[in-house]
Amino acid sequence: MTGLERLVQSLDSTSTRLISMNLLTSESGNEAPQVSVDVLHGSVTEEPLVDDPRWTEVLPKVDMGPNSRHLFTIANTQPVNYVKLNMYPDGGIARFRVYGHVSPLIPSEESTLFDLGHVFAGGRVEFTSDQHFGVGANLILPGRGKNMGAGWETKRSRAKGHRDWAIIKLGISGILDHIEIDTNHFKGNFPESCEVHGLYTITDINWNAAEDQEDWTLILPRTKLGPHRQQYFQLENVEGRLYSHIKVTIFPDGGLQRVRVMGRRCGEKALNTGSATSLPLRARQTITVANPPSTSTKRVAVLPLTPEGFAPFGKVIQGYTDLHAVPKGTKVTAANAGTARKFHKLSLVESIYPPGAGATTGISVYRCEPCRGSTNDGLLELKVLERHPYTNQAFIPMGSNTGEAIENFGMRYLVVVAQNGKNNRPNFDTLRAFVASAAQGIVYDTGIWHQPMTVLDKNMDFACVETQIGDGSNADCEILELAAEEVVNLSLPSV
Repeated sequence: MTGLERLVQSLDSTSTRLISMNLLTSESGNEAPQVSVDVLHGSVTEEPLVDDPRWTEVLPKVDMGPNSRHLFTIANTQPVNYVKLNMYPDGGIARFRVYGHVSPLIPSEESTLFDLGHVFAGGRVEFTSDQHFGVGANLILPGRGKNMGAGWETKRSRAKGHRDWAIIKLGISGILDHIEIDTNHFKGNFPESCEVHGLYTITDINWNAAEDQEDWTLILPRTKLGPHRQQYFQLENVEGRLYSHIKVTIFPDGGLQRVRVMGRRCGEKALNTGSATSLPLRARQTITVANPPSTSTKRVAVLPLTPEGFAPFGKVIQGYTDLHAVPKGTKVTAANAGTARKFHKLSLVESIYPPGAGATTGISVYRCEPCRGSTNDGLLELKVLERHPYTNQAFIPMGSNTGEAIENFGMRYLVVVAQNGKNNRPNFDTLRAFVASAAQGIVYDTGIWHQPMTVLDKNMDFACVETQIGDGSNADCEILELAAEEVVNLSLPSV
């Protein structure tokens, strides 16, 4: 066919039901006089030819004008992943925008952990309190964004107690596990802290008019955030409960790059709506899972170690290549005639032994072998916890070298912690698990219950800084073997 220019564009790696298009011409006299648009659904690995017989016309040939936006509504299409723009006979188009509803990509296995709020899973940002600098819809897009403009950012407020929030409708209701809050590129204007609530609803809600604070369930208490990095938090009040929406609240304002809501889908047969099954369906319900998987053993996801996630239990000891990612309040100076950077006092040594106990502070070395006993699906049983009631305790990976050092040195280890609860036993509601890299040390706060040092994959050496009497008594280290009903399954991350 003569007098025709064509452009084939892939709609990324998912399929979309198209509803409208926007073509912008910014040229005067050189715009395309006419255009039409075709679509098809094909292989994501092989771009279709321009004359492929599967192309279907969704926008017949229409006239275009200079310096204008041309908006077209089209009939809701079947899922497609390629669009072809035809120009007659030639000329220029400044922008070509295609709008539609993503056909969700949902794992078939109910045990699969995935991002329920991702745009490819059908997630939508339904409301933001403010989006002055960056729109809320960016929060659920793929990747980590190339700059601040690729995230959600609100305007500054000097009002006391100010907060901003975004409401995300999950692509499919599910059982939540943990959340990732990414502040990538937000180096000085990241929020001081955030909290997250969850909700299950079967109806659409006008969030501008809704006054339903009491219907939301707190699933992440207010937690401090850091600049320019990914941060991971285990969620609360989610076990055996179904959620369709989350609300991320930031204090007082600022920007987030991405929010990842990790969880599992739930089959309808497992749902238990309680008394609501015999009543007209309400707009909001508490939905529980009648027979959640592995009800006999608590399962905890092992998340990447970050200073913010570990803060309730201790300190993370590490350096930072990008100084914009250093936790707020950390003093950083040049040292050694400018050949080094010093990150000051990331933790202090603490000892509250009674006077006359004979405790002294020292440095020991732990040579640790990798743990054994994990299952084929990556589960490891937590059976023992310990604590040090009178001192904090630091573990710093030592690396590999020749001589007496480990030659084939491990690169990651497990950190499992819980706060003290009733009767001086662990509070299992606070139990959290992290995977640390060989570039990270950790400090357990005084009295924090923790798993004995557990390395993954290969042997590791650690320098341990602690205060102790050295007589093997409970004053130095109290060891607790968990009862059968207290054993926890740790869901290890894949390498």
